[in-house]
Amino acid sequence: MTQRVALATVLDRLAIDAVITGYAVAVDDGAWSDYGALFTPDGRADYRGAGGAEGPADEIARWLEETMRLFPVRQHLIVNRRIDLEDLGGYTGDRAEVRADYLNPMCLAPKRAADEADTPGRADSGQLGVATPDFVTGGRYTFELHRAEPGWLIRTVTVHEKWRRAPGA
Repeated sequence: MTQRVALATVLDRLAIDAVITGYAVAVDDGAWSDYGALFTPDGRADYRGAGGAEGPADEIARWLEETMRLFPVRQHLIVNRRIDLEDLGGYTGDRAEVRADYLNPMCLAPKRAADEADTPGRADSGQLGVATPDFVTGGRYTFELHRAEPGWLIRTVTVHEKWRRAPGA
């Protein structure tokens, strides 16, 4: 592998990492147009492994927008990213697979303002913005990415939930 190929590989890995981070930020911030922009035109998302839906990325973005209203506070942590780049005889190709673990704590929307102060573990008026998660899930994502004109894009993402802690559990 030449120095030029090694540098291109490092740049590809950094660009792919930025796409995966962008995915987490888009979901956590509810930036559904940003979410859609991370996918190829034929991109798909499969959340069935976590009890959700599967389909084209634009349809799943709408489904996520509705579903995530239950959890106005959410924070994906995507870690242990393993990036496998297509190898074309020592040169990277235009496809990559990423397997990465996730931890996703989320807070349920309060039913009404008075409930928030009365619910143990929820924010109170003396602790602005402090709340403990009501729902936490962990597992692994599998991403298939393709290099396109604008850069690396997600072709598929599949969620493999391994565990969850839900309210009352």
